[in-house]
Amino acid sequence: MLPRIRIVLVQTFHPGNIGAAARAMKTMGLAELVLVNPRAFPDDEATRLAAGAGDVVANARVVASLDEAVSDCVQVIGASARLRSLPLPHFSEPDAMADSALQNAQSAPVALVFGRERSGLTAEEIRCCTHQVSIPANPDYGILNLSQAVQILAYELHRAWRTRHQSSFIYQTPGEATPPTREQFSHFQRHLHDVMQKSGFLSQPHARTEEQLQALFTRAEPSRKELSMLRGLLSALHPDASSDRS
Repeated sequence: MLPRIRIVLVQTFHPGNIGAAARAMKTMGLAELVLVNPRAFPDDEATRLAAGAGDVVANARVVASLDEAVSDCVQVIGASARLRSLPLPHFSEPDAMADSALQNAQSAPVALVFGRERSGLTAEEIRCCTHQVSIPANPDYGILNLSQAVQILAYELHRAWRTRHQSSFIYQTPGEATPPTREQFSHFQRHLHDVMQKSGFLSQPHARTEEQLQALFTRAEPSRKELSMLRGLLSALHPDASSDRS
């Protein structure tokens, strides 16, 4: 399960934080690092601060957008110190996040996303996520360095993995309960948008209706089978709307 869990760093400013995050990952058995538009990479500082985790840095993948980094993932968890206006499912405790991530990682990739050192993730980037997670901290000073946040959440993942690994009972997720990838969910969102437009449902008084409906379906966490049924319903209601079944 751990090899299917991906750490994604968005627009990292200090290359040393990339190396420190890679070191935090390797100590907890994580190896897949994806960088979204880092300011400087490759960089000697990243390699130096990685210490013995130079292989994680060397194998890091650089992409142009968060969408590209997580399109094949069935769960995308955004690490955020504060809740955003988009009402995504929220893990207030990292151990609950770890249990959920490992459950989903049995069948497909899962991403844990960290934002910029100073400003974190934007509202648009949070929309690419299926969940949010926060790290409980001192309310008067809850500031964590990027690599510290990676270390804490990576530890929770490794702890949850150890618990499962030592158990004689391994739960197998039924095939029909497999979550959709973010790419499949994006196809559904576009299909829903087309049907709402063609039906005349979307109008100026309903400016936030589409965003709220998309948040509703995100919170519902439909399986691939359920998402396929929803798309079948949309096609039956409006056959001339988008019918891309990807």
